[in-house]
Amino acid sequence: MARIAGVNIPQNKLVHIGLTYIYGIGDKFSSQICTSLEIPKAKRINELTDEDILKIREYIDANFKVEGDLRRDYSLTIKRLIDLACYRGSRHRKKLPVRGQRTRCNARTRKGKAIAIAGKKLTPLKK
Repeated sequence: MARIAGVNIPQNKLVHIGLTYIYGIGDKFSSQICTSLEIPKAKRINELTDEDILKIREYIDANFKVEGDLRRDYSLTIKRLIDLACYRGSRHRKKLPVRGQRTRCNARTRKGKAIAIAGKKLTPLKK
């Protein structure tokens, strides 16, 4: 099993798809890695030699920030915004959408499951 950047990559996957299992490497960067190292995209992970895997590992270490380092940077950036007490930081702290989305009827992903308010009844309209 190929282990690159601390991630076990499945053996039967194509190279450019297998590389996307690494946090921080998507389709664009996996294609870039394959073209720069001259590894055909049609090759599978189990067909790679140890030399190829070593080249991929070194290329990723030299050119990309992946896995733990990227996650740490991401969380430190959010923590910095919260410490600055800027608008974006306050939205992160309250667990609300940060980029200007409306919250009156949407934002369920960010806010979590809707909680019913106990004891609140609709009053009938008076004529």
